[in-house]
Amino acid sequence: MTPRDIVIQTFRQQFQGEPELITRAPGRVNLIGEHTDYNDGFVFPMAINRALWIALRPREDRLVRLFSARYEEMLTFDLDDFENTNAGWGEYAKGIAWALKENNYKLSGWEGTLAGDVPGGAGLSSSAAFEMAVARAFGAVSGFAWQPKEMAKLGQYAENRWVGMNCGIMDQMISAVGEKDHALMIDCRSLEIRAVPLPSGTPVVILDSSIRHGLVDSAYNERRRQCEEVAKHFQVSMLRDVTLEQLLQEKGNLDDISFRRAQHVITENQRVLDSVAALQSGNTAAFGKLMNASHDSMRTDFEISCPEMDILVEIAQGLPACYGARMTGGGFGGSAVALVEQAHLEPFIRQVQQAYTDRTGLQAEVYVTQAEKGASLE
Repeated sequence: MTPRDIVIQTFRQQFQGEPELITRAPGRVNLIGEHTDYNDGFVFPMAINRALWIALRPREDRLVRLFSARYEEMLTFDLDDFENTNAGWGEYAKGIAWALKENNYKLSGWEGTLAGDVPGGAGLSSSAAFEMAVARAFGAVSGFAWQPKEMAKLGQYAENRWVGMNCGIMDQMISAVGEKDHALMIDCRSLEIRAVPLPSGTPVVILDSSIRHGLVDSAYNERRRQCEEVAKHFQVSMLRDVTLEQLLQEKGNLDDISFRRAQHVITENQRVLDSVAALQSGNTAAFGKLMNASHDSMRTDFEISCPEMDILVEIAQGLPACYGARMTGGGFGGSAVALVEQAHLEPFIRQVQQAYTDRTGLQAEVYVTQAEKGASLE
C-alpha cells in the first residue's frame, strides 16, 4: 500500500470514520550546499518523491489527536494547555502548534493519522516534512491561507526553539516550496528562489549508508557555534559576508579548527553558485566534480562525515556511470547523493551495494528519486 492508502486505512481503524482532508509534505535531498543555510548562504536542494502524509478531520473541541502508523502511538494535546515533554516524534507536531500560536494564528482542533516513506535518520529531512504536513493540516482546519515561505520560517522556529535543533531554513523551505522536475537554489538570507531544471537522462540516486545520526545530540549545534564565532571575529553577522581572500589573510589569527570550518562554508557557497551555472549551461560533468569537491570539504574541513560514508561515496565516485557523489544532510551518517547516467543505472546500483557490503558489512538502501512539488492538500 502507498502511504496515502495507509493513512486512510489507519484513520478508519483509529477514528471509526472517513478523513475529510489529506495533507502531504515531501522529504528532500540536498544536491550541494551543506551547513551553509544557517550561515545565510546558498543551498541547492530538491523535494523528493517520498513524503509524510496526514489524513484528518476537524474536531469540535480544542484537542489535537494524531496517531503515528510507524510508532503505533497516539499523540494527544490541548491547544490551550500543552508543554514540551521531550516525548519524541510528537514534539514536532506540538512545536508547530506552539510556533503558530506564538505568531497569532487562531488554531482549531483536529484528529488524524500519520504515515510516510521518508526514512528517518537518513538525512532526507523527515522531520521537516512532518512539520510542513502538520502546518498544512492546521491551515486546512483553521482556515488560514497557506503561505509556503512563512510556514517554512515557522517550521524552522519550532525546530530551533521547541525541539532544540539549531537548524537553518533549508529543510522546511524546500519541503514547502519544492517544484516538480527542478532543484531550487535558495538564498537563505533573502529567501529568493531560483528553479533549475535537472539534466535529463541523469537520475538523482540516494544511497542510504544505514548509519543513523541524532543531530540534536551530535556535533551539529557545535558546528553552528563555531561558524558564529568566526563571523564574530570578522565583525560580520554571518560567514556569508566573509570572502575567501579575507579568510586566508586572517589564517594566522584563527585556530586551525575555526579556519577550516569557515573555509568549508565559504567555498561551499561558491560551489553552489558554480553548480547552478554548470547545470544551466548543460555541463553535467562540471556539476559532478563540484559534488565531489563538496564531499572532500565536508570530510576534511567541516569534519561531518564518517568512515562508512566516506567508503560509500568513494565507491560511487569510482564507478564510470557516476558524474559525482557526496554526503548529503547534516552529517555523521545518513545518506549520500549521486548523479548517475540513466543507461548504466542498474549496474551502478548493484555494484555500489555489493562493494559497500563487502567493505563494511552493512547494507546500503538505494532510492532513485525525482524532484516533486512541495507540501500540498491532496
